[in-house]
Amino acid sequence: MKEFIRKRLVETALAITFGAAGGVATYYAVQQHSDSVVLAMELGSHYESSGRHIGTPYVDKLGKGQPLTVCNGVTGPEVVAGRTYSREDCKRLELPKYIEAERLARAALKNWDAYNVWVRVSLIDMVYNLGPAVLNDTTLVRLGNSGDLVGMCEQMPRWVRGTVNGQSAVLPGLVDRRATTRELCAEWGRDGHFSSGLISEVRP
Repeated sequence: MKEFIRKRLVETALAITFGAAGGVATYYAVQQHSDSVVLAMELGSHYESSGRHIGTPYVDKLGKGQPLTVCNGVTGPEVVAGRTYSREDCKRLELPKYIEAERLARAALKNWDAYNVWVRVSLIDMVYNLGPAVLNDTTLVRLGNSGDLVGMCEQMPRWVRGTVNGQSAVLPGLVDRRATTRELCAEWGRDGHFSSGLISEVRP
């Protein structure tokens, strides 16, 4: 995982735990959504656009159908060509999609309540980024439901293909993103950073 995103996730987790003012953690903590959703949004923000697409929609040429997109990967009927979207607009559009991703992951994975926050973040990010297909009787879900956390995490790097000029291709951005979710799931989620809670121990 790149040091920049590692730092962002740690800082956001600390803000959630200790009630630090400002930033995404405070905004969503006030909204009373899960810590996992808050952290997944921070992760997704980095990989989707790092704030570059707040403003007017663009055509996502790496997506199927090249959808009109704005904010951090938001598509659909609420995205209107030529409209300008503020940061608050983006939060309003993104939050329900992350909550739905969490709901779908929880419903598909029977061991959800046993996972720590970092495993949940990795799975929410997968669903938000790839859609519910990642949960449709996939090996990832079967391994998770069999109790094989490590095996489930190791499936994540397989999901790195997108559509370029109508053809399926490995996308470097997805390779990087899946490496991060695998690390969160397998290492932070088991015996790595903050493994026994949101913030219980910070290891060097």
